[in-house]
Amino acid sequence: MIETTQKILDTAEHLFATQGYAGTSLRQIIAEAGVNVAAIHYHFGGKEDLLDAVILRKAGPVNDRRLSILDGLEAGGKTPTVEEILGAFFQPMAETAAKEPQFVAMMGRVISEGLLPAIAQKHFAPVTARIWAALMRAVPELPQDEFRMRVQFLVGAMARTVCGPADWPAMDCAGVETRIEYLVTFLSAGFRARATRAAAKQEKK
Repeated sequence: MIETTQKILDTAEHLFATQGYAGTSLRQIIAEAGVNVAAIHYHFGGKEDLLDAVILRKAGPVNDRRLSILDGLEAGGKTPTVEEILGAFFQPMAETAAKEPQFVAMMGRVISEGLLPAIAQKHFAPVTARIWAALMRAVPELPQDEFRMRVQFLVGAMARTVCGPADWPAMDCAGVETRIEYLVTFLSAGFRARATRAAAKQEKK
């Protein structure tokens, strides 16, 4: 039974990575995995449930590692730096991405299909809420509306850095862990920058 489940998950990940979620049918997964229809429905239900399971088997350990690192950083009531918090968020993902290129390719495909908001809500919301709260404490002078805007920029930059095609000079010569290192440096400066409206008011004086 475990072998059947693993075969279905591996096949689904491969097809989602190469054909996209919308372009892959349960019938194709069943045929390539060499299982019957009943096995898919017994173990996973439908196609959406199968995608959730494919994501969760890799994202679950990443999320656990993120929280473990953040717990250590906040031990004793300490307030971690922006760099430390972003490192806690990105490093476990970078380590998994370096070992699991097919999973990265799959995530790139589902993100390009507009599925990121639903995936983030299902699989990452509790962890990201904890990360964003820690990050907000690290930059208390930043207005909340601008903080939320910068978080959106973070999510977009993360998706491009990790899941985007390595088709431009700065990307094709660097592994994902190196790209994440650059990203943390870039985002740290962005979160520390003074508020946009405050900067505009200052320039008018």
